[in-house]
Amino acid sequence: MTSREVFQRFVPSPAVSYCNKLYEQLGFEFKIKKARQTKLGDYRFHPQSGRHTITINNDLNPYAFLVTYLHEVAHLVAFKQYGRRIQPHGKEWKQCFQQVSQPMLIAEIFDLRVLAALKKYFQNPKASSCSDPILYQLLKQFDDPSDKILLKDIPVGQPFEFNKKTFVKLEKKRTRSLCQEVQTKRKYMISDLAEVQYAEK
Repeated sequence: MTSREVFQRFVPSPAVSYCNKLYEQLGFEFKIKKARQTKLGDYRFHPQSGRHTITINNDLNPYAFLVTYLHEVAHLVAFKQYGRRIQPHGKEWKQCFQQVSQPMLIAEIFDLRVLAALKKYFQNPKASSCSDPILYQLLKQFDDPSDKILLKDIPVGQPFEFNKKTFVKLEKKRTRSLCQEVQTKRKYMISDLAEVQYAEK
């Protein structure tokens, strides 16, 4: 499968040429990964070989995939412009993320609700689109239907499954919830934006 065919599969059609152009111009290794609970994508530089690698999860909807791809490409651009000593999500990365993403912030590519949220988000982009609850939930609306819901929508006292384990939600905090694993009785703080599902009775 060519790089263009990969982008045709994962991003909105009007964004394919631009995404492929970034790939060809910047010369990085691009990998599609199975869903990861802790991240949507990542960028890595390999000092010994001089290679740059970007990975993106394969379960993202086209809007989320595109935003994540631009996020990781911005890391590579920032590395090439400023070197390795900058903060991972500091002002240099934010500037590169804004510049790389600007051509994509048009109504031909994004749903108007998402576009409005993105324009607000890009005034001061955070480390992850998941860090912006409004943007994250807007992007999630375009996922394929599933039996998973967000932890924030689980009532206190309700058992749920997460990472193949069963938990009970004990207490709601500001952006996370205190939960107890049923088998070990250990307590964990879990993001309210974590995808979970009701435990089988």
